[in-house]
Amino acid sequence: MSGQTEHRMLPAASHDELARQEFVRSFKIHLASKVSPGNRAVYDSRAEPEFVQEHGRPPRDHKEVATVMNRQPYYQFWSSLQRTSQEMMWDAVSTAVDRQRDDLIASARALSDKQDRLGSLTLDPALEIPRYHQAVDIHCQPGGYHTELADDDVSAGAIYDRAVHIYAMGRLGPLNDDMGQTPVRWLRETHPDFKPGRILDMGCTVGHSTLPWVDAFPEAEVHGIDVGAPVLRYAHARAEALGKAVHYSQQNAEHTNFKDESFDLIVSHILFHETSSRALGKIIQECHRLLKPGGMMVHVEAKPYEGMHPYDAFMLDWDTLNNNEPFWRASHSVDYHKLAEKAGFEAGQVYTGMVPSALGEAAKARTTLHQGGDFGGSGEWFVFTARK
Repeated sequence: MSGQTEHRMLPAASHDELARQEFVRSFKIHLASKVSPGNRAVYDSRAEPEFVQEHGRPPRDHKEVATVMNRQPYYQFWSSLQRTSQEMMWDAVSTAVDRQRDDLIASARALSDKQDRLGSLTLDPALEIPRYHQAVDIHCQPGGYHTELADDDVSAGAIYDRAVHIYAMGRLGPLNDDMGQTPVRWLRETHPDFKPGRILDMGCTVGHSTLPWVDAFPEAEVHGIDVGAPVLRYAHARAEALGKAVHYSQQNAEHTNFKDESFDLIVSHILFHETSSRALGKIIQECHRLLKPGGMMVHVEAKPYEGMHPYDAFMLDWDTLNNNEPFWRASHSVDYHKLAEKAGFEAGQVYTGMVPSALGEAAKARTTLHQGGDFGGSGEWFVFTARK
């Protein structure tokens, strides 16, 4: 699958299906490396001078940049192609998954039912899917994470697994796990004596970023939760296919059924921009409740807007209005220190900062801007941590 590690659950593709998928990936690379840089030239030569002429000063933030960039034909051209590439990606992958849905479901059942399975799967049909997941198809994936098209469906997970590799243009690694590998390496380097016995991954989706924690701490009991049943079924089967022990359960990270002080380490990987501001506060409070004394939470996100050049923040903000990511902007403007302290963490135990990508795939790429539609392109991730 062109650089992606194959396993029993990864949807196969015919010659023509793979050709379509690879075209979309090449198209995205072309847009990121050849077309998108022209936006900066337009900003420097036309948009910023127009704003200065109107206001007597340069734009102060991404919102002011938007007032002049949104009317530039070149930016409109790039933005239209970027959105088109997203829709093409989901269509190209969905075609292959739809064709083999029954086979994928059968494979997941077999892996889940095998006698020597390593992990577990617990679903809750009564769980209410949060409105912020139902309101839009997140990042334009048809049906989002939770929609089921058949009994024991795994389609959403299969689509996501393959599409993420295309979306990130391979820069998250062959297992799409750079967002898990990066905080693992950071934790080992900064807290070499920290050895968690129980780990929880919140908003795990298909487990891309969960499995590096299994490898890093083989003696630990690792759990992963998400609200979407199809992605959890896929995550469980994928983990079993790859020989990893993870206990997956269908739960809302705002309020889980785990007991107080159940975990030594709680992690998440780009969960924050998929949830509402109100829910985010509850999630951090839940982290504080679930952590044992001395335990840590480590959350990974894309780079926040603070300290960015207004133009760069504007480009990163593309997802807010154009990629069905309604909480993207708010999540990139949060005061995480204040958020953690409000949840009960002491100020001196909170850390935020940028961490280099563990796999280095993004650093090798031609683009360095972590712009909308160029996810993983900057070669670094934002981490938000706190110790109880």
